[in-house]
Amino acid sequence: METNNKRPVARSPWPILALLAIGLLISFVDRTSLSSALADKSFVQEFALTSVERGWLNSAFFWTYGLMQMPMGWIVDRYGVKWPYTICFVAWCAAATLTGMVTALSALILMRLIIGAAEAVVIPASYRWIGSNFDESQKGLAVGLFTMGGKFGPAIGAPIAAWIIVNYSWQFMFVATGLVGLLWLGPWLLMVRNDFPSKAELAVNKQKASSVTVGNLLSSPVVWGGMINNFCYGYFTFYCMTWMPAYLVEQRGLSLSSSGLYTFVSFAGIAIVATLAGWGADRVIARGHDAVKVRKAFIIAGFIGGSSVLFGVYATSLEAALFWNVLSLSLLGLVTANNLALCKLTLIPKQAIGLNTGVQQVATSLAGGISASVSGWLLHTSGNYNLPMMVIFVILLIGAASTLILLQRKWAPKVADEEPAAKTTEAIA
Repeated sequence: METNNKRPVARSPWPILALLAIGLLISFVDRTSLSSALADKSFVQEFALTSVERGWLNSAFFWTYGLMQMPMGWIVDRYGVKWPYTICFVAWCAAATLTGMVTALSALILMRLIIGAAEAVVIPASYRWIGSNFDESQKGLAVGLFTMGGKFGPAIGAPIAAWIIVNYSWQFMFVATGLVGLLWLGPWLLMVRNDFPSKAELAVNKQKASSVTVGNLLSSPVVWGGMINNFCYGYFTFYCMTWMPAYLVEQRGLSLSSSGLYTFVSFAGIAIVATLAGWGADRVIARGHDAVKVRKAFIIAGFIGGSSVLFGVYATSLEAALFWNVLSLSLLGLVTANNLALCKLTLIPKQAIGLNTGVQQVATSLAGGISASVSGWLLHTSGNYNLPMMVIFVILLIGAASTLILLQRKWAPKVADEEPAAKTTEAIA
């Protein structure tokens, strides 16, 4: 039998979870740094961008990101997490760096497409690892801590990107953020065990993964409910990532530097609430309450709380507008960890976590692309940001309804056949 030169599994999964969260943070810095550039007049003039073109440029990342989600989920279910993640990480950091060197709009779009394709590995790989290393009573906190990377990415990235642009240039900002991210590779390569399977292990992995097919997943109302939820949640958060700096500068009159600060506060708010909500749901579940009912209650409350963004539309003062802007996104944090834990871990067979995550991330990616481009079109046709934010209000209410109706244990995906995997395992042993 072939043997692998593997490092021992870490006694505690938390240090690796921290690395995964930092990796997610870096991915969001690299994907959202463009939003600060799009609020910079020199960048817009360099490429002669209209509002519609800004929307399409914001959305370019999400098309390849969505297209590659299922292939990446398929890969990590069969070939492990460490090396697929490593290869893709290097690719997106390189493309992010090169973004600062392009001089044509077509090249700029190409870099965004490459970043989107490479970053598609992050979520399927991370949830595959979390699902294999944490118990149900730990998953809410684990997912909450992990998703902090996705919230602090734009929270930290926006003010830093704005500061670099103001003090240096948009070109230097892309180069700097792309290169600095590569520092993460050292700890990742040293701490994470080599989980690339031997031929025998690969056969077992394939057998386990094939026990839940794409057809099984797509026949489940739970999977569709998760996709709807991910789309509704992602529509609002990606709007904030791609258009918030421009909204604060153009409609509310803030400076680019101040817009970065308020973007930080908003995303810091959702990150903190997400972690506390995940931990709180875990504690309730640990006391014997049903995990599905508990997490659904948090999710519905979060979607309804997030819909308070509509109050910001009609705010007559800058202070009130900023208050509702921050509060609505922060309250959406009640959804974050509990929705992800429920739709990607709790109600999903372990052997299909990667594939299911890839399927559901397609909806998230569509949300990003549609939110960025549709918001740009609505801004162009209406002349202000009120109509884009009213659309967000409706979409968040749809998310609450989807949670209530579709996320039920009886509709979870079914395992097609577990016996062959078990027999193969015994034969190898």
